[in-house]
Amino acid sequence: MKKAWLEHIYQQLHQNGYLWARQCCFYHDEYAKEVMQLVYLKLLEGKAKYDNKSAIKTWFYAVIRYTAIDYLKKQQQFVSLVKEPDTMHIPEETKEQTLEYTRLLKQLPARQQQVLLLYFYHDQTLAEIAEVLDISLGSVRTHYDRGKKKLKSILINQQELWQRMIN
Repeated sequence: MKKAWLEHIYQQLHQNGYLWARQCCFYHDEYAKEVMQLVYLKLLEGKAKYDNKSAIKTWFYAVIRYTAIDYLKKQQQFVSLVKEPDTMHIPEETKEQTLEYTRLLKQLPARQQQVLLLYFYHDQTLAEIAEVLDISLGSVRTHYDRGKKKLKSILINQQELWQRMIN
């Protein structure tokens, strides 16, 4: 891997890549940091090769996802069952909002969570998401549609509950 290309990836994609790694590691910061180290090691050693079939960002996210899966399998006996994400590195003013988004997303099935996070938070197209998650475009569309509908239903129910509490 050429050093200039690796530096370009690091400068352009590291921050969002780390956030994706954190999401793939169930919001565990230390695991996400380890995964990113392993990803950069794979890139340096040439174990993960870019084949020009997709955007660099899409390929990079797929490398992160597969590395996270492998890492979590190896750490399985040590995986924490913490329900809330670690928010130590999130600015104070966004912690509450982040916890609310996380709480809402955790009510969705895992695949729907991944699709919605990649689409809305990481600006991936549905085709790119299909490639990152290694599923068909039709499946991505189904998870995207069902996830949005379920999230909307959750928000409507939450709003109705608030209305009843106020009245």
